[in-house]
Amino acid sequence: MATLSISAWPALGRSLFPGVLACAVVAAASTFLSQHYGAPVMLFALILGLAMNFLSQDGPCKSGIEFTARQVLRWGVALLGLRITAGQIAELGWHPVALVVVSVILTIGVSMLVARIMGFQTLFGLLSGGATAICGASAAMALAAALPAHPQKERATLFTVVGVSALSTLAMIVYPMIARALGLGEHAAGIFLGATIHDVAQVVGAGYGMSKETGDVATFVKLMRVGMLLPVIVFAVLCSRAAGQQAGQARPPLLPWFAVAFALLVAVNSTGWVPHALAEAGGDVSRWCLVAAIAAIGMKTQLRDLASVGLKPVLLMVGETAFLAILALALLHWAS
Repeated sequence: MATLSISAWPALGRSLFPGVLACAVVAAASTFLSQHYGAPVMLFALILGLAMNFLSQDGPCKSGIEFTARQVLRWGVALLGLRITAGQIAELGWHPVALVVVSVILTIGVSMLVARIMGFQTLFGLLSGGATAICGASAAMALAAALPAHPQKERATLFTVVGVSALSTLAMIVYPMIARALGLGEHAAGIFLGATIHDVAQVVGAGYGMSKETGDVATFVKLMRVGMLLPVIVFAVLCSRAAGQQAGQARPPLLPWFAVAFALLVAVNSTGWVPHALAEAGGDVSRWCLVAAIAAIGMKTQLRDLASVGLKPVLLMVGETAFLAILALALLHWAS
């Protein structure tokens, strides 16, 4: 967004306020429904946003919805850095770290390759694979913010968030059963759940549903996956720069400001200087920003466009989820 003089701020605020307020109301309603009915908050935000997509047409809310879908999204991604520290990663030893790094790299790489084979853009494989391998809807939103503008990008982002939210809820139910059926101990079960379930909330629900130790381990492993967000964003930007160069377009910056802010917040949070209450508040603000942003993207999307994606993207995301689970179990068996 271009630099504005201070005198222009009141007029800008008045133009953005109706749309931002609409997104905030949807975020609050989605949070209430999620807390009372147990479904993912991102899914509720998408559904309610889609139901209110008439607000994104020419009118007082349009500019605020655009602002929320782009700028508020980036703030939410940056504040994710307050959810992880280097100490949390070090406590688990090198085996879980290696498992997370290998599984993230292979899942994204295979997703990009399979997406290309299936006739999709490679960047769609990066978007869906990154959402599956890292942290679900939050990763999808972060990667979408780093990818270049494209007529199909918002529809692809919306579909990815819907798919990853649904698969994460299913995994929360099924994966603990798999862990018990395979006789995994509490520690190994925690690594499996944390390395495979998409969203943080579902990891917490599945892990602590088995035992406290399993929940603790699963949460830390999941946060390590969140920590992989920065290098994957850099990789996404490199891919975007290459694509932009080939198309004769201006290349995006190598490190978007929100990626730098994410890394800085992880580093500062790792020092222990950030009070726990402040880190918790930052995490809450991040969640609210991301929920409001996905509501805005829902408002900007026509449902008929989402329904036209076909079966192949569904098969791609289901395949990515199954691949990640099988790979994590194989790496666990190899490390034991």
